[in-house]
Amino acid sequence: MTGSRAFAAAAERTRAGGVPALEVSGLTVSYQEKPVLRYVSVAVPVGHLVAVVGPNGAGKSTLLKAILGLVRADSGAIRVLGQPVDAARREIAYVPQTDSADWDFPVTVREVVLMGRYRALGWLGRPRRHDHALVDDALRTVDMSDFADRHIRQLSGGQQQRVFLARALAQEARVLLLDEPLAGVDARTEQAIFELMDAFAAAGKTLVVVNHNLQILERFSAVLLLNQSVVAFGPAREVVTEANLRRLYGGRMSFVDEAERVLREGPSDVR
Repeated sequence: MTGSRAFAAAAERTRAGGVPALEVSGLTVSYQEKPVLRYVSVAVPVGHLVAVVGPNGAGKSTLLKAILGLVRADSGAIRVLGQPVDAARREIAYVPQTDSADWDFPVTVREVVLMGRYRALGWLGRPRRHDHALVDDALRTVDMSDFADRHIRQLSGGQQQRVFLARALAQEARVLLLDEPLAGVDARTEQAIFELMDAFAAAGKTLVVVNHNLQILERFSAVLLLNQSVVAFGPAREVVTEANLRRLYGGRMSFVDEAERVLREGPSDVR
């Protein structure tokens, strides 16, 4: 089944009574009375890999923060697997940009991944055999077992991103929010991260990924074009069009013309 057909089938199941992995309804968020998101509404079916695309200042990171409950909404609602965010926090994992972490903090790879268990343990809980087993499984899944006792700052950017993915996996969350996980990685690492994300989606997890690279959008099962409000949402082949990109980027011609070339000819460096 193609990505478009698979997404359409999942969306139809959602409309027929299935619970979306993520449902945002009429979301408006402002900073100092200036709206950053305006009446955003979107329903993401379970088990899909969704790219969030838009220019700087479009509200992409704000959308993730709102889903995480880190910013207050002016209006609207967010539900995760049918529950309000406050009731579904254990089901949400966040994978930050690697450049947002403090790499001088004295912590090993294993300790970072174990942080994914803290919410389940509570403030005073101590990791049990089950928790350590989940950490070991997560490290094996992302092929980082050999680095478990290494300081996190000794890793490459791609390896650090794998560790963050392992932490999300150890958390056993079903909805993963990733903020530009492919930024600054080489082609080989990009492929490895995509394979991991595809495997997560195949296992029934839902991934919402902030992404700036238009050349790889067809690798996602759906794309959300966002510029404060929703420009379009659906399979890449249907929503990533010249007209939508011009609406999304506000006529910034050099960027849109390059995007149009990619749509017409494909990426210049096939990976």
